[in-house]
Amino acid sequence: MSELSDLFLLLVLLAIIGLWLKLARGREQATHEARMQCRQHGLQLLDESVGLRGVHLLRQHGQLLLERCYTFEVSIDGNDREPGKLWLIGHTLSGISLPTIQSHLPGLLTEHVPPPATDNVIPLRPRLRKDNTLH
Repeated sequence: MSELSDLFLLLVLLAIIGLWLKLARGREQATHEARMQCRQHGLQLLDESVGLRGVHLLRQHGQLLLERCYTFEVSIDGNDREPGKLWLIGHTLSGISLPTIQSHLPGLLTEHVPPPATDNVIPLRPRLRKDNTLH
């Protein structure tokens, strides 16, 4: 009976090592994708790393696929830190969320335009001082 339990423990250990290696390769792929997307959009990838945020099953064309979400931080002008996310299915980029320059420069807009409604939070307009400048 001891040999059977040793074999079972060895198989469990091998499965854990295999999963760890697969996740490490996925993280390398996500870092590569984040670096490419930042270069393409004129952003700087901070810390040159990504972190696994979540994993969920996704059904596409009758198949169950594993989608991984990674988070990272980027800089628009070198003086800020903005969040970014990317989603991978296997080695394929399935989605990305990056900050925009417009969201970083609200003081340069002459008229406040609220972002499109994606949730139940209502944005407030900036208050004007008596001398018609934004607070």
